[in-house]
Amino acid sequence: MLNFFLNLLLSALAVFFSAKILPGIHIEGLMASLWVALLLGVVNAVIRPILLAITLPINLITLGIFTFVINAAMILLVDTFVSSFKVDTFLWALIFSLVLSAISYILHAILPSRNSDLEVA
Repeated sequence: MLNFFLNLLLSALAVFFSAKILPGIHIEGLMASLWVALLLGVVNAVIRPILLAITLPINLITLGIFTFVINAAMILLVDTFVSSFKVDTFLWALIFSLVLSAISYILHAILPSRNSDLEVA
């Protein structure tokens, strides 16, 4: 359970820092970024797999590049539900998804995973 909250906090920090870097993304504070991170996690867990399955042919034709479009669409979907989070255009959502992935990767790489304690030698 602690691992879930740590990942949520790291994701919220990644959302906050990404929004501060990009001028086309507007967020009102850390609490809003916590809501965005939570809702983005739910959307990515529930809706994204369905969209990936539906768009599998175009994903195969574009060698997976269409996945970036789906990621941007998920961010725009979260934008409609969180009033204190605004994305100006689709292009900013696309750029935000790339920057968010990079910052999230860096933050998760800095802090060790709690799952590593459970490994059996």
